[in-house]
Amino acid sequence: MALEILKLNRGVEGLFIKNSRFNTTLISYNFYLPLNKDTVAANALLPFILTSCSKKYPDFSRLNLKLAKLYGARLNATAEKYGDYQLLKMTISVINDKFSFEDESLVKNASKLLLDLIFEPNTENGAFFSEDLEREKRKAIEHIKGEISEKRVFAKKRLIEEMYKDEVYGLPKCGTVEDVEAITGGSLYNTWKNMLETAFVRVQVVGKTVPEGFFEEVSERFANIKRKNVTNCTESTKTNAIKNPNTVVDRMDVAQGKLCLGFSSELYGNDSVALPLMVMTDIFGGGPYSRLFANVREKMSLCYYCSASSIRQKGLITVESGVETENCEKAQKEILNQLQIVKKGKFTDFEFESSIKSITDSLNSYNDSQNSIDLWYAIKINNKKLYSPEDIAKKVAKITRDDVIAAAKGVKLHTVYKLLPKEASN
Repeated sequence: MALEILKLNRGVEGLFIKNSRFNTTLISYNFYLPLNKDTVAANALLPFILTSCSKKYPDFSRLNLKLAKLYGARLNATAEKYGDYQLLKMTISVINDKFSFEDESLVKNASKLLLDLIFEPNTENGAFFSEDLEREKRKAIEHIKGEISEKRVFAKKRLIEEMYKDEVYGLPKCGTVEDVEAITGGSLYNTWKNMLETAFVRVQVVGKTVPEGFFEEVSERFANIKRKNVTNCTESTKTNAIKNPNTVVDRMDVAQGKLCLGFSSELYGNDSVALPLMVMTDIFGGGPYSRLFANVREKMSLCYYCSASSIRQKGLITVESGVETENCEKAQKEILNQLQIVKKGKFTDFEFESSIKSITDSLNSYNDSQNSIDLWYAIKINNKKLYSPEDIAKKVAKITRDDVIAAAKGVKLHTVYKLLPKEASN
């Protein structure tokens, strides 16, 4: 059955994704805002404070009791970078009504709870309470600092910062510690108002049925908001190629070095045009059949891990590897050599066919998880057509070797980032 997007308000959409295989219903609110240095930290903090308390449930104990009465309904919040935008996501998952002994609809009550959390936060005199704010700020700062100890995450983050140092995509998704510390109850209240007024919004329901009157109630809530300057989140700027690739080296107390390479691609955009880049990246450094895994890691033993991934809406490919210092240059040289092999079309039929099968199998497995289905449609907001995972699997199956070679030829090295152990002192 074809999915239909409902227009609920200016820049507010509703989407019911019917799936009868689950015993729960998942409801998500997805807010899309531009990445901006002045607002990135406050935006990222907002979903977490909104799903921790509200006017009706001013502390988590009372909110938790309400969730327990809804048969253990689960709230979740995330903040991610999506191209040149932030995606603020708030969800609630609850068991379907047929499994409860209540007269009232559990799903409808859960949806009302999430609406109340988003539209009626625990504020007073135009500010969030300091106790709630400081709790969430502390968690955010711990998360940001925690990324430093995860060296693989840290190295990838540093690569992106260096590649996009003059662009919004280079901003960390949760801001910096200093950005978080600067948030006040009043500034976060203004951030909340700005989210409701200017974010592009997609409200999604994944389940057997949609609650009666659900989208009408959402529409009524937004009717009370003065919507203006609504974010257009359909396009991100392309990663520009550079003539002379950059090399950046950081040294820290690490036992294992990290080598990350960032590439620009001439092929970028939505799933109507950029799918060959996904297949090319997978042949280059996806599964155990890929060039990087089979050769750089296994055959030549130059690194502990070596894989590639793509952000197609940015035209970006990254390679991540863990290396010993003495193997760093050799690994870099061989990674670039494997890219040349793909550009020349010298990858095998086995590698090509294995990649197509792996990607299509992965796409066809999205319906095994409500969260995966919900996230799929949330991050496909740039597609002009509402493609399902199965639709994309069929498109991938039609991609040819020539498509892959053409995609590879547009890939150019942009930045090399190395995180290496500190040099021994005499």
